[in-house]
Amino acid sequence: MDLIKKIQDKSAVIGVVGLGYVGLPMAVAVARKGYRVLGVDVSTHAVTSVNKGENYIGDVDDDELRDLVAKGMLSASCEYDPLSEADIIMTAVPTPLDKYQQPDSSYVRSSTDSLAEVVTEQTLIILESTTYPGTTREIVMPALENKGFVIGENMYVAFSPERVDPGNQSFHTANTDKVVGGVTPKCNAIAKAFYEAILDAPIHTVSCPEVAEMEKIYENTFRNINIALANEMTILCERMGINMWEVIEAAKTKPYGFMAFYPGPGIGGHCIPLDPFYLTWKAREYAYHTRLIELAGEINNSMPEYVVQRAIKMLNKRGLSISKAKVLLLGAAYKKDIADHRESPIERVIKELESLDVHFVINDPHVSSFHNEFNGKDYTTVPWDRIKLTDYDIIIIITDHKWYDYQAIVNTGVPILDTRNATKGIKADNIVLL
Repeated sequence: MDLIKKIQDKSAVIGVVGLGYVGLPMAVAVARKGYRVLGVDVSTHAVTSVNKGENYIGDVDDDELRDLVAKGMLSASCEYDPLSEADIIMTAVPTPLDKYQQPDSSYVRSSTDSLAEVVTEQTLIILESTTYPGTTREIVMPALENKGFVIGENMYVAFSPERVDPGNQSFHTANTDKVVGGVTPKCNAIAKAFYEAILDAPIHTVSCPEVAEMEKIYENTFRNINIALANEMTILCERMGINMWEVIEAAKTKPYGFMAFYPGPGIGGHCIPLDPFYLTWKAREYAYHTRLIELAGEINNSMPEYVVQRAIKMLNKRGLSISKAKVLLLGAAYKKDIADHRESPIERVIKELESLDVHFVINDPHVSSFHNEFNGKDYTTVPWDRIKLTDYDIIIIITDHKWYDYQAIVNTGVPILDTRNATKGIKADNIVLL
């Protein structure tokens, strides 16, 4: 049966490789539309949790996941063999950077090699993992072609970048515009038909996978660079005695030509800190040095150190040494109101504090523990009911969770370094904005 016809009558079986922050919400979105979904993940915890209907991703509704699993619409496995019956397979595996800040494509390569062993003819393979331009053509296609498949004739391949924004209450997997870049026009047509069937948003096709891959990198590089500008302006404004947050609010009144980006203790999440480096690495192949991108990375990566230096100045004004101070860090997640701590700025802040032998305590209502990639250590956050705010010499707000009662925190009189403007609207002498 024609693959588009299978999509239309919902007889197509859908595979999702990687059941993390991207894969699981997508699997749920697809199953919600009436397709049977087969998930694959190397994590036995993830697979066991899915098969029990137990949610572990903030953007997935617990009851909906439980219902879809109970109805047999969604199941998971650590093995690739079940995907032999899948008609469409989406891959959303990690694409981290190695210690040299170069793309680690091993997850994409291994998952594609495993798929090539089990897929059958007339299957659509879609890579959704954020990666450098050329990945689909250089890694995914050869693995399939080596098994005798002809792309565009009996096997179809496309790249469609994920656009997941954890914690976003307005835009999520199902209602965010989708970009699709197929290897051939037929690949594009099938991929577009599939996404139109499962998403409640426009589908934008581009001429090839490389355009779609670059589009995703461009999105996050754009954000990285503009955040770097906001951070650099913040440092300058502090020296000039100007409130940068007020500057931004004033600039936002212009109805065109300006988009607000905000300073902070650093950048976090799996996209903005990593994606630009995929491009800088690939650019070397073309003898091009991406100076602006690398400079933005330097500025953003220096912000945790700047935060600690601001804290030192605040303590010195009170006659205290940072090495003898008790510091409370509020927030371990990389952004507010979520439990995702990947690449969180707190990791670099901790590294700076530990280099100065500082005694610190961490609290986060959403994160109980986390691993610090910068020093290889594990940290446990202290529950709120075990914290007495007045025991600390300084409070540093790293993540502006809505859970915190900022007025009550300010009322303690403890000096506060607010890196997120979480105390906006509160007037008090003990607040210092980044």
